[in-house]
Amino acid sequence: MTDPDTDTPSLYFSREPIFPRRVKGPFRKMKWWLLAGMLGIYYVLPWIRWDRGVSLPDQAVLLDLANRRFFFFMIEIWPHEFYFVAGLLIMAGLGLFLFTSAAGRVWCGYACPQTVWTDLFILVERWIEGDRNARLRLHRQPLNAEKLRKRAIKFTVWALIGLATGGAWVFYFTDAPTLARDLVQGTAHPAAYITMALLTATTFFFGGFAREQICIYACPWPRIQAAMMDEDTLTIAYREWRGEPRGKLHKGATTPADTQGDCIDCMACVNVCPMGIDIRNGQQMACITCGLCIDACNDVMDRIGKPRDLIGYMALTDEVAERAGKPVKSIWKHVFRARTILYTVLWGGIGIGLIVALFLRTDIHVSVTQVRNPVNVTLSDGSIRNSYDMRLRNMTGQDTKFSIMMVGPDGMRLKIEGVEGPLVEIPADRTLAKRIYIEAAPESEAATEERSQVRLWISDAGSTSRVHHDTIFFGKDD
Repeated sequence: MTDPDTDTPSLYFSREPIFPRRVKGPFRKMKWWLLAGMLGIYYVLPWIRWDRGVSLPDQAVLLDLANRRFFFFMIEIWPHEFYFVAGLLIMAGLGLFLFTSAAGRVWCGYACPQTVWTDLFILVERWIEGDRNARLRLHRQPLNAEKLRKRAIKFTVWALIGLATGGAWVFYFTDAPTLARDLVQGTAHPAAYITMALLTATTFFFGGFAREQICIYACPWPRIQAAMMDEDTLTIAYREWRGEPRGKLHKGATTPADTQGDCIDCMACVNVCPMGIDIRNGQQMACITCGLCIDACNDVMDRIGKPRDLIGYMALTDEVAERAGKPVKSIWKHVFRARTILYTVLWGGIGIGLIVALFLRTDIHVSVTQVRNPVNVTLSDGSIRNSYDMRLRNMTGQDTKFSIMMVGPDGMRLKIEGVEGPLVEIPADRTLAKRIYIEAAPESEAATEERSQVRLWISDAGSTSRVHHDTIFFGKDD
């Protein structure tokens, strides 16, 4: 845009709203299916029940912050198992690298929440105000009863979508039916209302007004993704050697003249673009590779009897080959190459590692910390005592008795504070904190040595499950 007074480019100007035209085609259909699937999962998942027994919540997916646990169907993640969450985050990052290096910004075009909710808001806008031309006319006309009525209905539906979005989010953090009842009755925790209000407002603003501005100015990924792409990355491009010189159809003609290219400058690709760009100008940071311009252009090519894919997915190496009239690589050679194979191996390796760790973990977790002040004490009979703080977590899902035994040099014994014998009982999904003492007889090896290795064995008294923890016993200092 230029300043009309000075005829120079303007760096700051008001945003022109974008009104994408409705389009049909395989890419649009795929986006609808993905939108329905992802929103369906997001809104429905908190309501699915999963029986874990009397003492555990029956919500299939639950981020139980109060008890510091994460439930996902049959999987239960405890705080000390945060490496599972870290592994999933690493896999998500590698997945982004993999898909971007193979097919450009497919995440942005099909699965990003900003894209998904913007598509939903545009769908509502189209239902209420009409397709592109009708929305343009409504935008330009002065404020009147029709405009007020349609805007009021549209904003109301947008607000309800935002409210459902914020409501679904808070349902992931506590029992959904209970929270829903408390929300309606006005007895829910203030944090729930505040979170819902913030998410309702941000969803309403981002999906209804900011739209492409979030992708262009707020999101860092468009700037990062360039490092993930190379000359073999598949991305959306205009075959200008086929389309140029472009020109309008002559009156009464059904196909372009022989002196012009296949592009008839119908602007269909521009009118359907949710980012408001012209893909014929080359690769642009704003392009999210959603494929809608491909659907629009292919529809026009079919009607004028020209080959499809004037706009389509292609790589830079394909461009060079097509210009020279040479065969292009198959899609699989673009997808499976050194970089993508490396990402896939790393991604799969981390996934396999997490699965193995999940199946190898036990239902018992123990941590033992030595009391260092003092390191040891000498008892009245000459024995040397070391003190330890033990935290024993019962993850079996039921009240369980555990046996605590010690393996070390001869002449050593274990005592548990406040407990007679080696057994302790821990309620289901609870952690027991106990002070334990290890004593060495006066003339034993452990008492006379500066340091001795000791192993504590914790066993489920009702099963064969057991874990161990190694620690150090400190003898006499002299």
